[in-house]
Amino acid sequence: MKAARCEPTDTTPIWLMRQAGRYMPEYMAVRNKVTFLELCKTPELAAQVTLEAREILGVDAAILFADLLPILQLVGFDLTYEKGEGPQIHNPFREPADLKRIQRVQNIDDLGYVFDAIQLIRKQLPPDIPLLGFAGAPFTLASYAIEGGGSRNYLDTKRIMYSHPEVWDELMNTLVDSVSGYLNRQLEMGCQAVQIFDSWAGCLSPDDYRHFAFPYTKRLISSLPADTPVINFLTGNPALLPLQVAAGGTVQGLDWRVDMAEAWKSMGYHQAVQGNLDPASLFCEFDVLKEKAQDVLDKAAGRPGHIFNLGHGIMPGVNPQNAIDLVKFVHEAGAQIAETQI
Repeated sequence: MKAARCEPTDTTPIWLMRQAGRYMPEYMAVRNKVTFLELCKTPELAAQVTLEAREILGVDAAILFADLLPILQLVGFDLTYEKGEGPQIHNPFREPADLKRIQRVQNIDDLGYVFDAIQLIRKQLPPDIPLLGFAGAPFTLASYAIEGGGSRNYLDTKRIMYSHPEVWDELMNTLVDSVSGYLNRQLEMGCQAVQIFDSWAGCLSPDDYRHFAFPYTKRLISSLPADTPVINFLTGNPALLPLQVAAGGTVQGLDWRVDMAEAWKSMGYHQAVQGNLDPASLFCEFDVLKEKAQDVLDKAAGRPGHIFNLGHGIMPGVNPQNAIDLVKFVHEAGAQIAETQI
């Protein structure tokens, strides 16, 4: 929380995106008993995997175990999670007439299982460990809703954007209002900060992002309490960084495609940053992993406002000990850097 406010810290804080995931045996012991959606919708299990990951890794924040997409069920989309294929939307948004069947979330408490998990987690977390909530950014959610699942080229999304801008605007505003209510309720229930994931916006050119995504992300962030740290995370296109910063956020999440030293200088050191180790580094021997992590720390140069993280989520197949060792190394190296700043 101090780093998010660009205040000095005694070491570099660290958490890892997807820190509760398939690479961790403790997570899989739970996951193998239930479907993914059942895990998300069972507060006790969601709390368990959130807390276990935080404790095992020794990171400085817990992030709520949930998923970006269940909110789309309340907007009017038929969502399932298919084994080996991930999330699938069976009634994707493909034509202007589809506006008739979507709606803003009418009762945010239909996501009560998320809020119950937050309360359980907050009760069991150490007082000095923040709980991060999160949601998908409007563009990423809209892309899922239109494509019906993963996509390489986002052809249907761009067809709607380009050919029916007024329809796009209505869809995006529906999502902004719905996600705003969702994030604000997460904060009310006990989260201390939130991250907004724009995982798919990297497919856009700067002009398209400026026109079709920027206004909606900016409005979403503006709808959150001014004193709440908001991490604005966008991946896949370094050319979008100036617009990402302009859209808002207390902290800018950077992926590994960005040079942190250059990016931070360009946005100004009053802006906190998060990132940006390549997740593939966790598959390397520790000497290599340590070298890559040190490079990130060197680029941050000990300035207040750096939260160490991966440039995206931990991938399946990672040795959990590598993640544990990374956290320990960042804490030790960060403390040495902090001492030189005194």
